[in-house]
Amino acid sequence: MDRVVDIADIKVTKDPRSTLITYSLGSCIGVAIWDPVNHVGGMLHYMLPESSISPDKAKANPAMFADTGIPTLFRSVYKIGAQKNNLVVKVAGGSHLLDDNGMFNIGKRNYVTLRKLFWKNKIMIDAEQVGGSISRTIRLNVGTGRFTIHSRGQETEL
Repeated sequence: MDRVVDIADIKVTKDPRSTLITYSLGSCIGVAIWDPVNHVGGMLHYMLPESSISPDKAKANPAMFADTGIPTLFRSVYKIGAQKNNLVVKVAGGSHLLDDNGMFNIGKRNYVTLRKLFWKNKIMIDAEQVGGSISRTIRLNVGTGRFTIHSRGQETEL
């Protein structure tokens, strides 16, 4: 059963029949976390690095920003039984799209903010596919932990 994670959205589940999926990761980043022992999975699709640009929007929807969405994702999976030392973390997105001059570098800034948060909280990334100039769709099968990326008509597993 597919559970779609929209833009600026988080979904978590402990249903091993579920597949979490998010579409159209351009400069946005998708973070998938999976606890193979407790069969808990979660996915975040965030748009922007720092909530300080709009605290009101961050309060209304923490999933919009890396610095509020990532902690919310982790807290959400812990609430339904995930354990930090079991987590497998995979990341995709952060592309350089529609910004030919590199003026905004949203994808790069999104990724840098993620890495800083992970370093500060001693979270290791097990696999990633970030950067470039492509759009990606990612899927996490909660029962098996299979994580796939679909881009330009091809699917790869990380």
